[in-house]
Amino acid sequence: MRLRFTKMHGAGNDFVVIDATKQPFALTPEQMRLLGDRRFGVGCDQILVIEPSQDAGADFRYRIFNNTGDEVEHCGNGSRCFVRYVVDAGLTAKHEIHVDTMNRRLALKLQDDGRVTVNMGAPVFEHAALPFDAAGLRPRLENGFELWPIDGVELAVLSMGNPHAVQRVADVEAAPVLVQGPRIEHHESFSRRVNAGFMQVLGRDRIALRVYERDAGETLACGTGACAAVVAGIRAGWLDAAVEVQTRGGLLKIEWAGGQSPVMMTGPAVKVFDGEIEL
Repeated sequence: MRLRFTKMHGAGNDFVVIDATKQPFALTPEQMRLLGDRRFGVGCDQILVIEPSQDAGADFRYRIFNNTGDEVEHCGNGSRCFVRYVVDAGLTAKHEIHVDTMNRRLALKLQDDGRVTVNMGAPVFEHAALPFDAAGLRPRLENGFELWPIDGVELAVLSMGNPHAVQRVADVEAAPVLVQGPRIEHHESFSRRVNAGFMQVLGRDRIALRVYERDAGETLACGTGACAAVVAGIRAGWLDAAVEVQTRGGLLKIEWAGGQSPVMMTGPAVKVFDGEIEL
């Protein structure tokens, strides 16, 4: 089959975007793996699929697949590219839309300067949401927030629609992301695996972040990972309510008022090129 696609990125986190609003999405896992392969296909961190809404309260359905072909719950950087694509492609005249993911509804707003703000929903700390099995572990409390001892470090665990385990490091560039990241991802406490975040606190309003993502490995940026890191930092008493997150791919702004308030993420969304590929 011949597939039309658009290549996009959000702070270096790159995507293949597929418009499935007019015909059903029918790629097999093998075809998605080829599409995501950086040597034999197009190459990307995730594949984003735009489908018609299945609910009157949403404008579109938003599906995310890792480059392994596995469908996942959420991708924050991808959500910014999603709204940029549907506006530029003329699929909607709105600059603020609502989309349904696997497990939550997102509000996306294209700003006048081209950046996108996403209402990411409230963070979830219940262990079943990740899921996280804390059997045999005893947390240390930091500002009343639980930090769990795993793989020799202390991890904050929470869900932003997908699972995250975040640690604070002294120097993010020296952190053993490529060694410890996969160990945390596959740790027995996380039955569906987990995204591993490495956060350096630069000030109460600034952090540097690297994230080792499930299936994808380390990416240049992770939007849900940035949200999880800032939420963990606020809960632990290290950060204020508005934080700039420096990733290897660019700058994100994360805001959270605490409690059940939604996390707001603002950052870039860039089209790279349109293309076709035979799969």
